[in-house]
Amino acid sequence: MTNKPDERFSSTRCCVDVFIRLWRDEQGFVVTMELVLIATILVIGLIAGLTALRDAVVSELTDVARSVQEMNQSYQTSGVAGTSASTAGSGYSDHDDPGADHCIVMFGPIGE
Repeated sequence: MTNKPDERFSSTRCCVDVFIRLWRDEQGFVVTMELVLIATILVIGLIAGLTALRDAVVSELTDVARSVQEMNQSYQTSGVAGTSASTAGSGYSDHDDPGADHCIVMFGPIGE
């Protein structure tokens, strides 16, 4: 019987040794700091861009909501009379909803 070390522990030890060598290595420190600064600037720019995108989407959806709110669904049909049949007219008058002028105000009054 040979004294063969367990392969699991030897590979773990190898990984630990590599990690310790990388932790103590300072040759790439300047490059790493530059990458951290570049990544930070990119993240700040990304946050600003996403904020502008959010505001534009909210503005467009507000316009759509105001358009739907201003739709007038009133209609009127007149009756038809023939020789043996007739129909009565029909109609519906759409009124403003109570409080509709204050329903969807996110950025100020309409037309701003």
